[in-house]
Amino acid sequence: MAIFCKRKGFAYASGEIYGGLAGLFDYGHLGVLLKRNFEDLWRDFFLGLDDNFAEIESSEIMPEKVFVASGHLKNFNDFASKCKKGHIERADHLLEKNLKKRFEGLTSEQLFEKIKENKILCSVCGSQIESVEITNMMFPLQLGFGNNAKAFLRPETAQSPYVNFKIQSEVMRKKLPLGLALIGKAYRNELSPRNFLLRQRAFTQAELQIFFNPAKISEHEKFEEVKDYFLNVVLSGERDKGIQKIKCINLLNKIPKFYIYYMAKVQQFYFKVLGFPENKFRFYQLNEHEKAFYNKYHFDMEADLDAVGWTEIGGVHYRTDHDLKGHQEISGENLSFFDEESKEKFIPHVLELSFGVDRNFYSILNFAYFYDEKRQNIVLRLHPNLAPVKVAVFPIVKREELEKISEEIFYDLKKDFNAVYDRSGSIGRRYARNDEIGTLFCITIDEDSLKKKEVTVRIRDNAEQVRIKIKDLRESLGKAINDGEDMSKLGKIVNTRKK
Repeated sequence: MAIFCKRKGFAYASGEIYGGLAGLFDYGHLGVLLKRNFEDLWRDFFLGLDDNFAEIESSEIMPEKVFVASGHLKNFNDFASKCKKGHIERADHLLEKNLKKRFEGLTSEQLFEKIKENKILCSVCGSQIESVEITNMMFPLQLGFGNNAKAFLRPETAQSPYVNFKIQSEVMRKKLPLGLALIGKAYRNELSPRNFLLRQRAFTQAELQIFFNPAKISEHEKFEEVKDYFLNVVLSGERDKGIQKIKCINLLNKIPKFYIYYMAKVQQFYFKVLGFPENKFRFYQLNEHEKAFYNKYHFDMEADLDAVGWTEIGGVHYRTDHDLKGHQEISGENLSFFDEESKEKFIPHVLELSFGVDRNFYSILNFAYFYDEKRQNIVLRLHPNLAPVKVAVFPIVKREELEKISEEIFYDLKKDFNAVYDRSGSIGRRYARNDEIGTLFCITIDEDSLKKKEVTVRIRDNAEQVRIKIKDLRESLGKAINDGEDMSKLGKIVNTRKK
């Protein structure tokens, strides 16, 4: 995947000409488009769930007291295993790699005992592990010069909505639930960044923090819409059953309505908007020892990826009032909320929908990547919503009349769709290049385009070719790309053999 992403301009190591830095990656021209498509779809879907949900943007540098209040300075730690020769690895990852199971929620002493008990050696040099030590993952910064304030790069985007809650609740007319969304960078000094985009030191998160009245956790006005919807879940006490498909209404004895409603919406986003395979997605519930101490309920969203298996790509977390209470105590600001309807005063609780953008980006490519034996090239079967390039326009040969009309069509289509113009190489090579980047439709201008005012539209996924009148082209592409109509039914199929 890393080789493919670099070759096509999706993503590659940051500062590669200097050897790169572990855990840091840059997005190329196609990567930016795909990532932006994901982020825009995320915004449209989740901000559309409630009129009182809105997006904010905040600084990536935050004062030290923010992380005293949140507990990050005290608790945001990794466990570093150190071998005789000085190589350092994350202890839980070392155990997981050797024993093929999770080791979350253990202390440094317990991790060290497990390593010794199973006679696990350093994966770099094969020498004995001598210790497991706690190390904080925060990136500290010194602002200004002299004795100026100490600050940190934020290790998660979630704290930004919490410190903005007071002013946003006031300017948004003091109504709950209030959703504050943020898409931005977070920074963690990972001991062992690995698996390409899946574990980085600088990464993008898309998060929606939903502030609500804790007395209303067992209700949601739209629950009826999802009550019969089946969720793919692995329950913490029933892991031996694997993935269970359970109706939302049948989970009410374990999880409250408010929480289940948003789980349903998250799964619908993956299946309906992103087009994830339904057997490759699940909610994995963390038990009391695995989840963060402040989370009352914690489900990870996981995708089954080819190279690494089930991988966390996000989470739904009920964080209670932990964060606002901590910020109220340290800042001295009153962060309670007075509910005009119930005449109650309380500190709002928070339901967090958290998505790792880079991990979702990787997952999207993982599920789209396909080697077509008939064509003998890669086809990136991206969902139409996600494809970075929707349309490619080709003159069949380099000839002035054909190039003129091709350019006219290209500039006309560019008004509505992200399009490319390609006149270099054989038509087969041009098809293959666009298959590899997920282009939905390739439009070829030939002799009949001059005579009959028609073009050939080649469909990416099945390589069928359809003749369409130039005057109908923009409208037909709109129906296929935006409305999901079958392009093969919008024109006359002229070739189904040559793939």
